[in-house]
Amino acid sequence: ITGTVNHANIIVGNSKLLAQKNIAIPNDIASAAQAEQTLGKTLSYIVVDHALEGYVTLTDAIKTTSKEAIEDLRRQGVEVVMLTGDNECTAKAVADTLNLSAFKAGCLPADKLQYIQEQQAAGKVVAMAGDGINDAPALAQADVGIAMGTGTDVAIESAQITLVKGDLKGLAKAKALSMAVMKNIKQNLYFAFLYNVL
Repeated sequence: ITGTVNHANIIVGNSKLLAQKNIAIPNDIASAAQAEQTLGKTLSYIVVDHALEGYVTLTDAIKTTSKEAIEDLRRQGVEVVMLTGDNECTAKAVADTLNLSAFKAGCLPADKLQYIQEQQAAGKVVAMAGDGINDAPALAQADVGIAMGTGTDVAIESAQITLVKGDLKGLAKAKALSMAVMKNIKQNLYFAFLYNVL
C-alpha cells in the first residue's frame, strides 16, 4: 500500500515492495523481522517519507482441523501443495506445523495461476482451494475451484464449489462424497447395461 497522509508519503508492504522503492532494510530490523517470520507471522514494513520506521506482524491462525484435513486428503491419494504469498520463512513455519513437504512461497496471483497450468499440462487433475482476491485466477483455472465461504466474493464467484464454513475438513468430505457418487453412477450404468443386454 502506498499513499499520502498529512503530506507524508507512506508505504506499507513487504520487502519486495521496499526493494522496488529502493528502500534499504537495516540489518537489526531485518534480523528481528526474520525471527518473527520463522514463527509463521506475515510482516509488513512501515515507511514514512522514504525512512523505514518499523514493521507490523500479522498472524493468520491455523485452524485446528487443517492438519487433520490434510492428512485425510493424503489418505485419499491427494497430493497437497500450499501456494502462498507469504515469504519463505513464514511459509516454511506454516508448512512444518501442517506437516506439508510441498509448498511455494512468495506467490503472486499470476504465479498461482501458472502453477495450476503447469500441473494441468503435466496431465494432473487439479483442485484449488482459496479464499482471497489473489486466488481468483487460479480458482477459475483449476479443474475444480473450491472457495471458502468465509472468503471474498470474487473468490466465491470464481469457484465451482463453496465450502460454507470455510473449513478444510470440507475438502476431504467433498472428495470422499464425489468418489462415492462416481462409484454409484458406475454401478448404475453397469446394471443398466446388463439389464439391456438381457
